[in-house]
Amino acid sequence: MSDASIRPVIFHVDLDAFYASVEQRDDPSLKGKPVIVGAAPGHRGVVSACSYEARRFGIHSAMPITQACRRCPQGVYLPVRMDRYLEVSRQVMHILAGYTPHVQQISVDEAFLDLSGTERLFGPVRDTGARLKVEVREKTGLAISVGIGPNKYIAKLATNSGKPDGLVEVREENAVAFMDGIKLSDLWGIGEKTLQRLTELNITSVRQLRGMPQPELARLLGQGASGFLSSVTRGTDPGIFAEEPHSRSLSTETTFEHDRKDRAGIERTLLELCHQVMFRMLEGSWKSKTVALKLRYHDFTTLSAQKTIKHWVTSAEELYAVARELLGSRWTGGTPIRLIGIGFSNLTTTETQDQLELFTDGFARRKKVEEAVFRLQRKMGDGTLTKASLMKGERGRKPPTTR
Repeated sequence: MSDASIRPVIFHVDLDAFYASVEQRDDPSLKGKPVIVGAAPGHRGVVSACSYEARRFGIHSAMPITQACRRCPQGVYLPVRMDRYLEVSRQVMHILAGYTPHVQQISVDEAFLDLSGTERLFGPVRDTGARLKVEVREKTGLAISVGIGPNKYIAKLATNSGKPDGLVEVREENAVAFMDGIKLSDLWGIGEKTLQRLTELNITSVRQLRGMPQPELARLLGQGASGFLSSVTRGTDPGIFAEEPHSRSLSTETTFEHDRKDRAGIERTLLELCHQVMFRMLEGSWKSKTVALKLRYHDFTTLSAQKTIKHWVTSAEELYAVARELLGSRWTGGTPIRLIGIGFSNLTTTETQDQLELFTDGFARRKKVEEAVFRLQRKMGDGTLTKASLMKGERGRKPPTTR
């Protein structure tokens, strides 16, 4: 069978309500209760994640914690345990790698798998998706939603349409019909301002939007938004989840459910992403001196910035310091952000010999601490150890209780 005759099969795997699900798994008494992970009640900060029970109260990620408390005062409010989530994420990604070597992890709880041409090996792709769901649940106790499509964008939307604990397959010949069943507000990557503008233009469906000539759409919405919408309404991948550049790199990013411009919340997300990247760097025995930041604004304008420093980046705290500097160079705070990402380029293995540095700074000492935590996490596997930098505002906090 030639490569040209192999139909593209992309899986998108998403761990349902990941942070909250890990908390409920680790503490079975939390099952069925509204669990909110993020800042402590009474402190400034936002919701990082919440269980589906909490979502029934209208709570969602990035919501101010004070607002969440008003909506659900009886909720269980827990701090972020990023080290624990990263450890569980590693277990799940290891399972995914057993199905294909072509795994693209895009965040701590999401990944794409290219299973094109594997039907002779695994059987029908929907059966493979069902088997994958069972394996993850048996080995980790967690539920995943799986979307299957001819490209990454369709697979992502398929996952979202089946949540929670879903399995949805969209074949290439059905992609346009599938898109016609998606609400405009559910198009991944569309922002609030674009939705508002479409409402003003009396465009209320994907079918309507697809029928508009692109030049007219560009005049009304701008070139970036029109190009994106023209692609997705036709079931074409707009390239949001493009592979990393050919030069060896490693990165992670997140697309916000709602465009954001609250600096504290965005920087908190950036800190979490920095810890995710450093975890993967340590696990893969990589090192780098070049930090790269990616931003996408509400109007689909995408910017990047990078900085190469004189020594290897040694810790998540140092990465975060450089990341904040890069963020400040590209964002003044006034423009809503829909996506943010951080990573490294020009990777080399830690086995590569390098000239010894004469002095050890604070970041180098933090690296040793992070490596020790990483080794203990691998050994203990229970998330007992958590970086204090991811628990700011939790000082003096009582053990988790239901209120």
